[in-house]
Amino acid sequence: MHAKDILIEAYARIREEVHATVEGLGPDDLNTRPSPDSNSVSWLIWHLTRVQDDHIADAFGLDQVWLTQDWQKRFNLDLPRHDTGYGHSAAKVAKVRVDSGDLLTGYHDAVHEQTLTALRGLTAGDLERIVDERWDPPVTLGVRLVSVLSDDLQHVGQAAYVRGLLQSADA
Repeated sequence: MHAKDILIEAYARIREEVHATVEGLGPDDLNTRPSPDSNSVSWLIWHLTRVQDDHIADAFGLDQVWLTQDWQKRFNLDLPRHDTGYGHSAAKVAKVRVDSGDLLTGYHDAVHEQTLTALRGLTAGDLERIVDERWDPPVTLGVRLVSVLSDDLQHVGQAAYVRGLLQSADA
């Protein structure tokens, strides 16, 4: 198995978990925050998808799906165009609300397709390419891909946990 195949498999796991977490939730559960300073399922899934979209597009010299496929307009959030949710205050987290899980999974699926297309074209040498010189040491493509993977898996796990809290409260 080549490194790109492992990455493709890992990113597919994120997609599976996003769908499993969102499936069957209505707007109330998607947008509920367990406490005033915590994140909702909607915010967590939106944020992890925005990070993947932003970072993969940047690393591969692509346009963000958020902007090119009108997802920004479909979500219609009161946030700046390029906002990914990084460093959001509780007030900004509250602005990320959706009427349907289909919006979240649709956006995630579109980003996932762009990610897969980029990963399928990878060679082993590509993973050593520097994609961000703002860090010491500079960040390689391989490190960036694993960083996004780690961040996304953490956030989808958090979203699944919030789902479980909400469902246990309803029981």
